[in-house]
Amino acid sequence: MSVLAPRARALIDPDALRGNLSVLAARSGTPLILPVKANAYGHGLTLIATLAAAHPDVWGLAVATPREAQAAAALNTGKPVLLLTPPTPAEVPVLADLGVRLPVASLAEAAALPAHARAHLKVDTGMNRLGARPDEAVAVGRELARRGLLEGAYTHFASADEPDLGFAHEQLRRFRAVLDALPPTPRPLLAHAANGGAVLSLGRLPGMALARPGLAAYGFAPAHLRAHAPLTPVMTVQASVTHLHTVPAGETVSYGGLWRAPRDTPVATVGIGYADGYPRNATGRAEVLVAGQRRPVLGRICMDQLMIDVTGLNVQPGDPVTLWTQRGLTVTDVAAWGGTVEYEVLTGVGDRVERQVGETP
Repeated sequence: MSVLAPRARALIDPDALRGNLSVLAARSGTPLILPVKANAYGHGLTLIATLAAAHPDVWGLAVATPREAQAAAALNTGKPVLLLTPPTPAEVPVLADLGVRLPVASLAEAAALPAHARAHLKVDTGMNRLGARPDEAVAVGRELARRGLLEGAYTHFASADEPDLGFAHEQLRRFRAVLDALPPTPRPLLAHAANGGAVLSLGRLPGMALARPGLAAYGFAPAHLRAHAPLTPVMTVQASVTHLHTVPAGETVSYGGLWRAPRDTPVATVGIGYADGYPRNATGRAEVLVAGQRRPVLGRICMDQLMIDVTGLNVQPGDPVTLWTQRGLTVTDVAAWGGTVEYEVLTGVGDRVERQVGETP
């Protein structure tokens, strides 16, 4: 074991992940494709994919880039890997050889598939980001079915996590019309549409074989949907105290002198900063948990470090400081202080933060 310890750790709670997956599968009434793109929403691709693949309600894993697909396939979890964005023509045979399920949205893309590929027809029902529009999708799906390559079909909701579900219902109507126009396949078509917002807001969707809850699987939901399913945040982030000192009354802390000590103040420097994903824009609002108490972050958050007030606490170098956890001080708080959303904070957690299975403090 190396004596060179990480300064920050992301503790992943396997029980929280398993519980979230079970709850979401029960609500959707289907097995799940778990998105593990963006390093599993910052939680660690290898760790999350391995844990999720052992869950009985997980059909497979979804990624956003060909390199993510290659990395997920290399884990040999025994579960299919679905690529959600178009590969280049040169990448298609490599990914097909790895068994990666490929998105297809045009006749040209369908023609480029090797005979052993497995395709998921991507239908654009109104997101206007990727996919074939419904009338085009039918032709592409029929060609894939003719060649025996059509395994699944999917679309993506644009606003299923909003209080007004009118457009979500319209997208679902458009998607079902495409599904109804496709020819029979040797095995039941794996249709999937529901992201986390749709699983929580719409529940069971007749005709869907799978669901793709992303952020919800990691424990987060919009405030108006939280009552629909009990979800638990999976990640806790801690960093170590690296230095202790006393700031004399009247002196400032960090860049720009934004905070001035009203008295002689014991200060701890903590080994995490905005290069590790802690938002710089949380300056002046952020708080942390140290020795069981909530304490303010002092002055400007730095690239690699931040400083906190430890008045009255018995703190030593190496002691853990909690940046966010499952309750009391969550990534939702950190995102609000930083003027952003949970997605951005979680996916921004950097490589210097070591992911490890760990109990929530």
